[in-house]
Amino acid sequence: MSAIFSGDNKIILADNMEFLTSVPDESVTMIYVDPPFNTGRTQSRTQMKTVRVANGKGDRVGFGGHSYETLRGALASYDDAFTNYWDFLEPRLEQAWRILAEDGTLYLHLDYREVHYAKVMLDMIFGRDHFLNEIIWAYDYGGKSRSRWPAKHDTILVYVKDPSKYWFDSEEVDREPYMAPGLVTPEKRERGKMPTDVWWHTIVSPTGKEKTGYPTQKPVGLVRRMVAASSRRGDWVLDFFAGSGTLGAAAQQLGRRYVLVDQNPQAIDVMTKRLPAAALVGV
Repeated sequence: MSAIFSGDNKIILADNMEFLTSVPDESVTMIYVDPPFNTGRTQSRTQMKTVRVANGKGDRVGFGGHSYETLRGALASYDDAFTNYWDFLEPRLEQAWRILAEDGTLYLHLDYREVHYAKVMLDMIFGRDHFLNEIIWAYDYGGKSRSRWPAKHDTILVYVKDPSKYWFDSEEVDREPYMAPGLVTPEKRERGKMPTDVWWHTIVSPTGKEKTGYPTQKPVGLVRRMVAASSRRGDWVLDFFAGSGTLGAAAQQLGRRYVLVDQNPQAIDVMTKRLPAAALVGV
């Protein structure tokens, strides 16, 4: 796997943890991952262990002065179900930290069930000063609850490998219309404004051309904005929970090179049909 980030774009059928541990340090400029949201609340407890911090400096004191392992224990006593999710997600995010280039950026896409836990986890792995943004993706589709405020957003946590060296190109990002166009100059009105950290974007239409049939597919326009801002033409981008391959579709539009990893044969089938020019590896 040492040459995986060379040559053709790739779709890889593999367990993502096995794949990640085979990748050399600092191989990729941008990572976008949309992992399972842990919607099931199975109550189970796993044995706690001391965790090695990804940067090799040993135990880190985190939020509130808690050490890494102490915080894990506190979360386990608060919500047993999350312990399993942490054990699943944490080593993969540690590997993401390792393989990001020094100017690299991670986008972690989650919903309201786990994002608060994941923020603490990433503060520990990357460091709190490596946190760049919390992006809110707001949409309006689906059921309308009458017993609470309907949940109509996801959260994308953005962390950088090195706060002094990360790549961010605001000029590459698509612009949005001004909400009060009469208050700005004609030149600004024509160009549009830089997006904020709240992104209003529709979901993939159930009847639209973009629809692949994959149940958790995300819209290309959403991911394209991340790729445009945090990578350059020719850079390698990675999604190791690739699903329908939206990162690859966005990267292809923008002239980036991509690697998509999934162990689900349905996902591989969808991606190979969607991105026929990519090399298929691991089958």
